Amino acid sequence: MKIAFAGLGVMGGPMARHLVAAGHAVTGFNRTAAKAQAWAGANGAAWAPTVAEAAAGVDLFILCVGNDDDVRAVVTEALPHLAPGAVIVDHTTTSATVARDMAALAADSGRSFIDAPVSGGQAGAENGQLSVMAGGDAAALARVEPAVMAYSKAIKHMGPAGAGQLTKMVNQIAIAGVVQGLAEAIHFAQSAGLNTDAVYDAVSKGAAQSWQMDNRWKTAAAGQFDFGFAVDWMRKDLGLVLDEARANGARLDMTALVDGYYAEVQALGGNRWDTSSLKVRLVP
Repeated sequence: MKIAFAGLGVMGGPMARHLVAAGHAVTGFNRTAAKAQAWAGANGAAWAPTVAEAAAGVDLFILCVGNDDDVRAVVTEALPHLAPGAVIVDHTTTSATVARDMAALAADSGRSFIDAPVSGGQAGAENGQLSVMAGGDAAALARVEPAVMAYSKAIKHMGPAGAGQLTKMVNQIAIAGVVQGLAEAIHFAQSAGLNTDAVYDAVSKGAAQSWQMDNRWKTAAAGQFDFGFAVDWMRKDLGLVLDEARANGARLDMTALVDGYYAEVQALGGNRWDTSSLKVRLVP
């Protein structure tokens, strides 16, 4: 397929690389032109200095940018230049509202918009093992699914526009609680004078096991946080969650608490630390 990919950061860059490796003609765009040039040179692909030029005549326009405002700006600029019937796939984590708005805007122009946030982090993007939760027209998703599978291990259609973003919110709610529990468990083990490696060996094979435990226990116990999914990003996501909960009446006591705990981590200078850094605020 003829594809454009907007947003070549730590997630988008490797995702777009997998598309090139799969044989697609990909034009990259990034707000910082030098980054787009470097990505294109490293991957034998094309790049464009503007969204409009990247979008010209493409069948599939993918974006992975920062927030709601970025998505609105990129989609609005791209739409008039896309091929008739083109599909936009947005991997940005946004509000469900912007997903619905962009789907309606795309439909008015004879094109389709799929909200498709991902789980798996930078490692998942690098390894082509992302999990995609998608909202929007099922037929449009089916047309582009073979391309999106270039960097994914699973794609699940969740329902109409916005359903992908709502599912990603569920994902972040679950992660927030697990990471807080992990932080407290490690803190307790260390306060009790236990060998944390031995504790991990003892509890990770039972009901306490989780992805966070398997991938973050040892680094968190060692106070290593300079990697992974940043606290700033998690706070953005939890802000979307809490806004949606206020609108739909869901009671998210734990999520609100953990969001406040992440604010404490930010105050300690941990804006770019991994989300497992919740442990830091427990240490006197």
